[in-house]
This record gives sequence, structure tokens and C-alpha cells, in this order.
Amino acid sequence: MKQKILIVEDDQMIRNLIRIYLQNEGYEVIEAVDGEMAKDIFLKEHPCLIILDLMLPKISGEEFCEWVKDQERNEVSIIMLSAKVQTADKIHGLRLGADDYMTKPFDPEELLAHVEAVLRRTGQFCQKISHGGLCIKPRKGEVVLYDKEIHLTKHEFQLLYHFMENPNIVLPRENLLEHLYPYLEKEVMERTIDAHIKKIREKIEENPSKPKRIQTVRGMGYKFVTE
Repeated sequence: MKQKILIVEDDQMIRNLIRIYLQNEGYEVIEAVDGEMAKDIFLKEHPCLIILDLMLPKISGEEFCEWVKDQERNEVSIIMLSAKVQTADKIHGLRLGADDYMTKPFDPEELLAHVEAVLRRTGQFCQKISHGGLCIKPRKGEVVLYDKEIHLTKHEFQLLYHFMENPNIVLPRENLLEHLYPYLEKEVMERTIDAHIKKIREKIEENPSKPKRIQTVRGMGYKFVTE
């Protein structure tokens, strides 16, 4: 899974430069030109790291940084970019919750090195998949439904993660069995798969008897539906 990076920068030339360097290294890049747009994109895309200009229209970088940290409980990393070069400015940015601080103008190769260093330290905490209010964090073993933590067993968690990694695709029972129990008798374990899915539905569906997320596709298997 590609690590997703949000660039929040109102200068198009700088934004384009950063995007090109990041994409060349295999990152998925999304962009915002002001703080309000960044909030909307952040909630939809759940980036792993944010490269944040401090001098932004509508909502300042400092305000956006504080808002992000409140939203994500410090699970997303932030690298601040600023023309402010004083030590006091850097300290202020770090105290707001930034993981790194770089001054403008900057060398894009150096920025890339900072991105790699930050993600080495914190990247394992931000891997997540979100669909319609349901969020799974595989590295932390957490599932959250509309800000409420859902407790799953090990196999329930593995199964839900497999579904959410493959949204809107019919997964035959054989696929699910191979994923959970690659070395066990398939005939013995089919009922176990059904039992796991029943339990997951009870925890994530508003009406488990008429599931909207994990749907049965008659004669074929199951499908995790995001629409």
C-alpha cells in the first residue's frame, strides 16, 4: 500500500515541485491550496503525512496543525514549511505538534530525506483503511466505527481487514478460508468463516440481519460494500 502524503501549499510552483519529487519516489500525493480545503481532503483521504505551509489563506497552518492533532490523536505526521527562520519559530511549530520543521527556500532532495526520516519513525502508526465511518488500523490492531472503538477477535480483525483491502469485490469462501486458515481442512472450516462474519456484522452493522457493509452474494461468497 502506497503511503499517502497531503501537500498543503498555496504556491502552485512549490506544490508542483514537491509533488513531482514525492511521486517519483512512489508516494501517493494529494494537494490542498488553503486550510479549509485541507480539512475536507484530510477527512476524506486520511493521509499518512502532511507537508504544511504555515502562511495559508483562510485558515493558518498553525490552526490547521492543531486541528489535525485533535482529530487524529497524533497519528498523522506533519512537516512544517515556513519562511520564518528564527529558532523561536521552529520551537513554536514543534510545540504545536509538528514532527519536523523546514525553512524556505529548501532543497527538494533534502525535503525528501526529511519525509523518509519522519515516516521511518512514525509511518507504522498511520497505516489505515477507512470506508463510510469504519476505520481499521492494521499496525495498531484497532477498529473504529464513528469514533467508537470496536473490539474484534484476532480472526475477526484479519477477516475485516481482508474485506476492507478489497472493497466492492466478491470474495469466495475459498479465498477467505485460504486467507485465515491456509493449512486446515477447507470443508471443516466453512462454517467457521460464516460464524466469524456473523460476529463481525453484529459489531459493525446497524442491522446485522440486513447488512449493508458485508453482503452475501448468493452462490459466490461475500462482498464488502462501500457505496
